[in-house]
Amino acid sequence: MQQSIFPFIFSLLLTQRLIRFSKISDNQQWVKWFSYAKFFSIFLFFSGFVLANSFSTQWIWNIFLISCLLFALRQNEMRPLRMFFMAFVPYVAVALINNLTEIIAKDFYDRMNPYFDTAIMLSVIWLAAILFSQHRQNKAAEKERIQRQKEDEINRAIAIRKVELEGLVAERTAELTQQKEELEHTLDELRATQAQLIQSEKMASLGELTAGIAHEIQNPLNFVNNFSEISNELIDEMKQELATGSLQSALEIADDIKQNLEKINHHGKRAEAIVKGMLQHSRSSTGKKELTDINALADEYLRLAYHGLRAKDKSFNATMKTDFDESIGKINVIPQDIGRVILNLITNAFYAIAPPPPKGGIKNSQTISNPTVWLSTKKEGDKVFILVRDNGPGIHKEVLDKIFQPFFTTKPAGQGTGLGLSMSYEIVTKGHGGELKVENNPGGGARFTVVLPLLAHKK
Repeated sequence: MQQSIFPFIFSLLLTQRLIRFSKISDNQQWVKWFSYAKFFSIFLFFSGFVLANSFSTQWIWNIFLISCLLFALRQNEMRPLRMFFMAFVPYVAVALINNLTEIIAKDFYDRMNPYFDTAIMLSVIWLAAILFSQHRQNKAAEKERIQRQKEDEINRAIAIRKVELEGLVAERTAELTQQKEELEHTLDELRATQAQLIQSEKMASLGELTAGIAHEIQNPLNFVNNFSEISNELIDEMKQELATGSLQSALEIADDIKQNLEKINHHGKRAEAIVKGMLQHSRSSTGKKELTDINALADEYLRLAYHGLRAKDKSFNATMKTDFDESIGKINVIPQDIGRVILNLITNAFYAIAPPPPKGGIKNSQTISNPTVWLSTKKEGDKVFILVRDNGPGIHKEVLDKIFQPFFTTKPAGQGTGLGLSMSYEIVTKGHGGELKVENNPGGGARFTVVLPLLAHKK
C-alpha cells in the first residue's frame, strides 16, 4: 500500500496539470481523456487495498505514468509543459528499473534494495524541487498574462473611443499616446543605463545611485501621469459636450487638452534629458590622447564658459584672472575630455558667484559685489595642477563628501542633473590617472584642483 502513495500523488499532479492545460487550450477531447485518467488513478489507488498482488499494482502504475508522459510529450501543443513532464522522468525510470531488477535478478535486487530506495527518494526530491520551481514560474506567467490581457482590453477600449471622437479629439489622443510611448521608451533606456553603470563600477554606492535616479525622474513622471489622467477626463467631457451640441464648450476643453499636452511634452523632455545625461556619464571615452598645450586649452574653455553664460543672461558679469605656468608646455591628454572638465568647473564657479535669476524674476539681492574666478596652472615635479577658484559663498561641509556623486546637485530643480562633476571626476581619475579635489578657501569661496601625473601621459 505504501508503494502506491507516490505513484498516486504523482498521477494526480500530472493529470490535474494536463486537465488545466487542456481547458486553457480549449481542447475538450483532452479534458475528457485526462479526466478519465484522473479517475482511473483514484480507482487504482483504492484498489490497492483489496488487491493481494501489490507487485502487479506497481506495474500498472508504471505503465499508467509512462503512457501519460509519452502521450503528452508527443503533442506539439504541450511543448511549454515539457520541463514539467521531464520532472517525472527520473522517478518513473527508477521505479521501472527497480521493478525489472526485482523480476530479473531477485538476489541482486535484495542486496541493492536500500540503494533503490535512496534513488527513489532522490527522484521524489528532484520532482518536488522542479514542481516548486514550476509553480513559482507559473504564478509569474499567470500574473503577466493577466496584466497583458488587461493592457489589451485597455488598448481595445482606447481604439474604440478614437473611432467615436471627432477629428480634433482623435488628433489630441494620438499625441497623448505618443507621449506615453516615448516615456516608456525613456524608462527602458533608464533601466538599461542603470545596469551599464553598475557593471562598469562607476557608482560608489548602488543604493545612492538608485535613490538619485528615482529622485530626479520622479517629478517629471508624476507630472506626465497627472496631466495624462486629467486629459483623459477632459476628453470624456468633450465627448459629452459634442453629444449635446455645445461646440464652444468643446473648443474650450480642446484648448485645455492642448495645454496639458504641452506640459506633458515639457516634462517628457525633462526626463529624456536626465536619461541622456546618464548615458553620457556611463559611456566610456574612445578619444585618443595627444600632445596638448594645457594653458591654451584652459584659457579657451574659460572664455567659452564666460561667453556661454553671457549669451544666456546679458546681465551676467564677472572678473576672470589667470596665472599660467609657461614651463608646462604640452602634455599628453585627451583634449576634449579635459576641456569638458575645465568647462564644467569654471561654469560651476560662475554659477556660485553670480547665479542666474529665476525665469521672469530678479537676481538675488545678496549677489557678490565683485564676482571673480581665478584659473591657474602650475608644474610641481612630475605633476601638473589646474586650479579653479572663486570668491563665492563656498561649499557646506556636509556637501563636500557628496559633491562628486552622480545626480547630486545643489542647484534648484530643473537647472542641473547632477552629472557634471561626476563625469569630470571619472575623466580625471580613470581616464587620466589623476586626482580631482575640492576644498573651501580660507578667505571664502571654493577651490577645485585637477592633478594630472606627467609620467602617465608620456607616449
